[in-house]
Amino acid sequence: MLTLSRYSLGVGDRFAHQAEAQLRASIIAAEQGVTVVPVWNKSNREHLTIGSEPESVRLAADAAVRALGWSAPYHVDADHIRLDTVGRFIASSDFYTIDVADSIGKPSSTEAIEAFLTAHPELAGDVVIAGIERPLHLTRELVAEIASKYLAAVVEAAEIYQPIAAAIGSEKLIAEISMDETDSPQTPPELLVILAAIADQGVPIQTIAPKFTGRFNKGVDYVGDVAQFKKEFADDIAVIAYAVEKYGLPSNLKLSVHSGSDKFSIYGPIREILEATGAGLHVKTAGTTWLEELIGLAEAGGEGLALAQTVYVKALAKSDELCAPYASVIDIDISALPSAEEVYAWSSEQYVGALRHDQSNPLYNPSFRQLLHVGYKVAAQLGDKYLDLLVENREIVARNVTDNLYNRHLVRIFPGLNPVAGEKL
Repeated sequence: MLTLSRYSLGVGDRFAHQAEAQLRASIIAAEQGVTVVPVWNKSNREHLTIGSEPESVRLAADAAVRALGWSAPYHVDADHIRLDTVGRFIASSDFYTIDVADSIGKPSSTEAIEAFLTAHPELAGDVVIAGIERPLHLTRELVAEIASKYLAAVVEAAEIYQPIAAAIGSEKLIAEISMDETDSPQTPPELLVILAAIADQGVPIQTIAPKFTGRFNKGVDYVGDVAQFKKEFADDIAVIAYAVEKYGLPSNLKLSVHSGSDKFSIYGPIREILEATGAGLHVKTAGTTWLEELIGLAEAGGEGLALAQTVYVKALAKSDELCAPYASVIDIDISALPSAEEVYAWSSEQYVGALRHDQSNPLYNPSFRQLLHVGYKVAAQLGDKYLDLLVENREIVARNVTDNLYNRHLVRIFPGLNPVAGEKL
């Protein structure tokens, strides 16, 4: 069976030019004795926006692995697939993020809920879980309420998983169920019921992405109660370990955190809990690499800076259109966005300072960063003009990509890693 390693990092590569730079981050980690498996992801929405095909992700990943001699596993993720989009990913993906958030709350039949309750009398009562201070108290009524909220979503996940397994074989794929893009976080009792239902449906998931407290806006830091997140994260790990034993789910089942990138304030607590429990983790970083491309071009100056400035100005003019699909995961202060005239007058230092996620820099502008995060469509519309500059400035862009992934993400999240100076990247 294809098995996901203990630690894995989901990385996006909007324009399929940075796979080698991304892989170097995992190579540096491996040199320090920690395997962090790269999982290249790109959603159907991103493919439609860019005008690319899923095969492009596989080709870029395979080429990077050959070029750099990576011998550990790696994967290509059909990111946030649904029943109507999964087909185009079958030929090129071995990791499937099955997104059923929209089905949370859809009604299930009385018969289905009763059947679940009959199959799981053990859930009604006090459930003692190692790692959680007090027993989970679930009544039969509460289990029924949770099942009525989540059972339809789990059934849909099975309906998406089954044709994938039939097409490529269940032993040749890694399945994740994603429930993070919803309004409220799942509680430990809810996660336990969800995992029992997943086991009933016969979906051998290796990761699950629940919703956590707080906002996970694109490209910027976590907004919320870090102590509450830490508790939820630890409780979820405990529930997963319990469910693996109780319901026969895959032994390597682990949490997946869809971070939206750069959730620096929760990375420390995550690492602390991983060290204490020995648990595994999958983290998905979203569009950070695309922003590092812009940073690299701006640092290069000349045509690179001019293009980076143009991308922002065009994104500013189309901000309503670009932001609409991401409204629930961005929080942009329009009054904080610089004008086109200002940005065209910026130096490389000013542009990079505004965009790079360094909260100690007074130039850093999270609204500017979020708008550009969702503005990759502008670069796609520039076509070869953008791609050619990526090639011309390959070294400076790649250095930013690798440094960002390794020093800002891997080191802060995964135990056993130490920072690496720029000249060694």
